[in-house]
Amino acid sequence: TNLALYSLIVFVLVIGLHLAFKGTVVGTLNDTKLIPSTWSIALESSFASINAIVREQIGLRNEIYLPFIYSLFFFIIIANLIGNTPYSFTITTSIVLSVGLSFTIFIGVTLIGLAKHGLHFFSFFIPSGTPLALVPLLVLIEVTSYLARALSLGVRLFANMTAGHTLLKILSTFLYQLFSSSIVVAIFTLIPYSIFVALIGLELAVSII
Repeated sequence: TNLALYSLIVFVLVIGLHLAFKGTVVGTLNDTKLIPSTWSIALESSFASINAIVREQIGLRNEIYLPFIYSLFFFIIIANLIGNTPYSFTITTSIVLSVGLSFTIFIGVTLIGLAKHGLHFFSFFIPSGTPLALVPLLVLIEVTSYLARALSLGVRLFANMTAGHTLLKILSTFLYQLFSSSIVVAIFTLIPYSIFVALIGLELAVSII
C-alpha cells in the first residue's frame, strides 16, 4: 500500500540523509574537515535545538529519550515535506498512522511515568492547594484532559495536513481550468495564482512546524 511504501521511503531518507552528510555514504568523513558542509551545520543545529528543548522540558537526567524525540521529529518533518511533492502520498494524512503514533507515545509516557513515580504519578492530577471538596471534580477534569492528548495530538497532525492538501488540490484544479480556457482569462488568473503560490509556502511552513 501507499502507507507502507512511503513509510519505508521516509525511513530510508531519514537514515540516508544523516549518513550522507556525515560522510559515510559519500566516502569522506565530515569530521575530518576543518569547515563542515552547510547541510552538516544544519543537521547539527537541528540536533542542538532539539537537545535544548529536551533539556528544558524533561531535564538533563532524561536525555536518554533524546534519540527517540530526534528521530520522531525528522520522521514527521520529512513525511510532511514529501507530501508536498506532486503525485506523492502524505503518510501523516493517514489517521491510522497519526493517531497510532500519538497513542503509542501516550502509552509509553504513561508507563514510564508509572515506573518512575509509582502511585505518586496520580498525584499530578491534583493541583497543589486544591480544596478537598473540589478534588473529585478537578481529578475528573485533569484525567480527561490527559487522556484526550492521546487522540488530540494525532488528530491535529492529521487534520493540518489533510486540510492543507485538500485545499491546494481544489485550487490547483480550478486554476488549471482557468489557464486552459483562454489567453485573456489566463492573464487575469495570474492574480489568484499568486495567492495559490503563497498558500503553497504556507503549507510548507505548516509541514515544518
